[in-house]
Amino acid sequence: MEYNQTETGCSTSDRKAAYLVERLLQFGLAQKLLEPLDVYAARNGLLDLLRIAEPYTGELREPAADSPAELLEPLLDYAAETGILEENHTTLRDLMDARIMGQLMPRQSELAERFWTIARRDGVERATDFFYKLCIDSNYIRMDRIRKNLYWLAPTEYGDLEITVNLSKPEMDPKTIAMLKNAPQSHYPRCLLCVENVGYAGRLNHPARQNLRVIPLELLGETWYFQYSPYVYYHEHSIIFDGLHRPMKMTKMTLGRLLDFVDRFPHYFIGSNADLPIVGGSILNHDHFQGGRHRFPMERAEVEESFSHPDFAGVKLGIVHWPMSVIRLSSRDRELLLKLAAMVLERWKEYSDPSQDIKAYSEQEGTKVPHNTVTPIARKNASGDYELDLVLRNNRTSAEHPEGIFHPHRELHHIKKENIGLIEVMGLAVLPGRLKDELELAARLLTGETALDERMMLDPGHPLHKHKAWLKELVERYGTALPDEKAAEVLRNEVGRKFLNVLQDAGVYKLDAHGRQGFRRFLRHLGVQ
Repeated sequence: MEYNQTETGCSTSDRKAAYLVERLLQFGLAQKLLEPLDVYAARNGLLDLLRIAEPYTGELREPAADSPAELLEPLLDYAAETGILEENHTTLRDLMDARIMGQLMPRQSELAERFWTIARRDGVERATDFFYKLCIDSNYIRMDRIRKNLYWLAPTEYGDLEITVNLSKPEMDPKTIAMLKNAPQSHYPRCLLCVENVGYAGRLNHPARQNLRVIPLELLGETWYFQYSPYVYYHEHSIIFDGLHRPMKMTKMTLGRLLDFVDRFPHYFIGSNADLPIVGGSILNHDHFQGGRHRFPMERAEVEESFSHPDFAGVKLGIVHWPMSVIRLSSRDRELLLKLAAMVLERWKEYSDPSQDIKAYSEQEGTKVPHNTVTPIARKNASGDYELDLVLRNNRTSAEHPEGIFHPHRELHHIKKENIGLIEVMGLAVLPGRLKDELELAARLLTGETALDERMMLDPGHPLHKHKAWLKELVERYGTALPDEKAAEVLRNEVGRKFLNVLQDAGVYKLDAHGRQGFRRFLRHLGVQ
């Protein structure tokens, strides 16, 4: 790195920071975050933010950086050394790096106009290519962290399931937790999805969003917004959210919005988490969808049994060969498809079958509490038809399964205990980061490097204690003399089997004769043949 400069009164660290500012501006120009005329204001904003008195005036001898991360890290170090950061920990560094990149961002209105101009001229696929690249170049999508995630395919009788271990989202460190005790309470923005997050400076318990930009669009005549997830779990992982802060609600209009979206973005799928606790997503108080350019295992799954409905002759209907209970509808006729899908949804909401543990409602303090809903996914299929998968969900609990009858049961919690939302439903496991170290330790048992000793079995504080029953079973099955790579492969495949068990637990109709009989009974209730 070269940063020769001889201004009086500037320390070596100041000169280095000024040089890095110029290289960041160089990156912004190269990636078209900035136009040449924008550089003056961006430079002055960065100098002010970093309290640098003079800009670097020498020649930049290095080519433009490949990513902003290589420039941001030393700038954040400078901010820590000079006291701009109150503490040098991940949370405050993340708040500052979004603030730095915010100086290079186009105005929201300019970005939206540019997106739709590209869409009109070159097609919406080119527009999403442009927007996705901008979100990566602006460091809003943290590719430097996302590349750390583990990913593999696990073979099953339902096809290859996708497994990820999420290492990209940093955990809150103790210093941040301590600072939060004295942090002022805030109710703005109302949630992480509200459009007011655009440009928001963030705080200890709310991420900075100076480098967030969104695309406005209409769904069924209402204002919604399109953005990318900062921690993408799959290619072009996007979030489509209501312009109003309204709770999740599964209705015919919900399904209509999904089909409206695939008309506008035919190269993307779109789906919704269910609208009830346990089977729903992590944010139920703001209606939203997830989409992207990715073909999930469930989409690849074939229809194992086809049916028809006499009132909907133009719509194909079938049961998908999948561990959860999925009805697939497809048709060229959008309105006919929507009408049948809405009928399935409304009939399912009211449907009970005690022999299958399915009850539509329960009474709590005189109030009727609903339990049935769906997780819907829409796309255009290879034939150009509208395709809609309706995954039947029920959120009842019982004394035996207090977390949920159709939720991962407790013997699976050592791998996955969180809600099974849209992404998992489609066959992509998002597993906690702790599993990386735990699987590496478990592999040593299968190679014989360490033994399954009493401490692992009895000490709740041992990282493998939660896996004790599983590991005992694996040692009995595979022994303790596997080569390193074979041990790792065995564990990857066995984690895949656990995820399959998770999906089977979440399925309302089980994959045995009794469950299939119940599924067909519901289809007869719909009037299908």
